[in-house]
Amino acid sequence: MVMSIMLAPPPLIFLLMIHRVYSADDEWGVNYSSSYICALKGSTVIINCTYKYPTGYKIMNVFWTNTNETAKDKEHPDLFNDSEYSQRIEYLGDKHHDCTMRLTDVRQTDSHKYYFRFITDQPKWVGKHGVTLDITDLQVESSGERVTERHSVTLTCKSRCSLPDRSTFIWFKNTQSLSERTDRNNQLILQSVRRNDSGNYSCAVQGHNLTSPHQYLNVIYAPDKPVISIKPSGEIMEGDSVTLTCSSKSNPPVQIYSWFKENKTVASGQTYIISKIRSDHSGEYKCKSINELGKRYSAMNLNVLYPPKKVTASISGSGEIKEGDSVNLTCSSESNPPVQIYSWFKVNETSSVGSGQTYSITNINSSHSGWFYCEAQNEVGSQRSTAVSVNVKGNMMIFHSFIGVLILGAVVFIMMLIIW
Repeated sequence: MVMSIMLAPPPLIFLLMIHRVYSADDEWGVNYSSSYICALKGSTVIINCTYKYPTGYKIMNVFWTNTNETAKDKEHPDLFNDSEYSQRIEYLGDKHHDCTMRLTDVRQTDSHKYYFRFITDQPKWVGKHGVTLDITDLQVESSGERVTERHSVTLTCKSRCSLPDRSTFIWFKNTQSLSERTDRNNQLILQSVRRNDSGNYSCAVQGHNLTSPHQYLNVIYAPDKPVISIKPSGEIMEGDSVTLTCSSKSNPPVQIYSWFKENKTVASGQTYIISKIRSDHSGEYKCKSINELGKRYSAMNLNVLYPPKKVTASISGSGEIKEGDSVNLTCSSESNPPVQIYSWFKVNETSSVGSGQTYSITNINSSHSGWFYCEAQNEVGSQRSTAVSVNVKGNMMIFHSFIGVLILGAVVFIMMLIIW
C-alpha cells in the first residue's frame, strides 16, 4: 500500500488519504482510507472510514475495536469503554455513513489492528481487514560511536515512518537545544569535532512532543601534555621520601606511563616513589603518557638540597714554608645550595682566624705554625674539614745564624791573641 503522512501544527494530526479498501459485500461494508498507518509516538492519528448497510435498517450502536470479525461478540471490546483508550479516543463520525475516529497521544502499546463495528436493529457488522496502526519512536544513528578529534561525524534522526520533506528536525546535546543546528533535513554533521563535542545527542521533529532516546558520541584523542606534581611540594632535603605523579588527559585513558632520567628509564606507572633521596637523584626527569592514539612527554627538574660534605682544606705549594713567605689555605666542598660561609680555625683556638674559601697568610712567621681546618656552611647545614699542618721553618734559620756569629767571633778572638 502507498501511504502519505502530513504534519501540521498542534493538535498534531495524521491524515490518511489512501485509496479505499472495500469489503466484499456490496450491501454491507466498511471502507478504510488505508490499511496501514505509521505514526510517531505522542502524535494524533485520524483514521478516515465510511460504512454502508441496506436501506430499512436502523443503526443502534457504533464503536471501534481491536479484535477482528471472526471473534465472538463478547470478544469485540468497545475501545470507547476501555480505560486505556477512553480519554484519548474520539468518534468523529455519525450513525449514518461516516465512521472516522481520532486517537490522541498514541503510544507503543497502541500498535494494533483496528476495526470499526456497527450494530443495526438486526445484524452486527465488523469492517473486514481493519487498519494496522504502527507506533514508532525516533532514533539517532551515528556514522561512528567513536570519532577521533578533528575528524567529522554524521548523526541521523530516523524513524520507521516516512516523514514529509518539509519536516524540521531539532537536535539536542545533553538535553540542551542546539538551536543553531536546527535543519530541514534529518542529519546533523559535525565537522572537525572537538573533545567537548562528546555527549548525549537526541532529536525531535518540530511540532511533535517527541524526543528520541539519546545516542552517546564519544570523541577520542591522544594524551595532552602530562602534568608532573611533586610531594612534598616544598624544598626536598637529602633523605626525604619523594613521590612524583604524572597525569595526562586523554580518551581513551592513558594506558602506559613511563619515567626517564637523562633518557634512561627509571620507572613505570603513574607514580614514581624515591625513598631516602640522595644528592645524585637531582636532575631532569621526564614522564611519557601513551594511549592508542599517541604519546606525549613532559619534563621537570628535581633539586635535592643537602649540607656541605667532602669538606677538605689544602695548602698552596708543596715545599717548605719559610718565614716571610705567603701561604694560601683553600677550602673545598660539595653542597646544594652552594656554601655561603667559609670559616677558618686554628686548633686549640676558640675564635676563627679568617673567612672566605681562601685564607691567605702573608709574611708568615713562626707564630703561624700549627694545625688549621675550615668549616663550610649553607642554609641546610655545615661540616668541618680535617686539619692540615702549617710548619714555618724560621726558628732553625735564626739558630744557624746565631751559631755562625759565635764561630766568627771566636776565630777573630783567636787571631788577635796570636798577633799579640
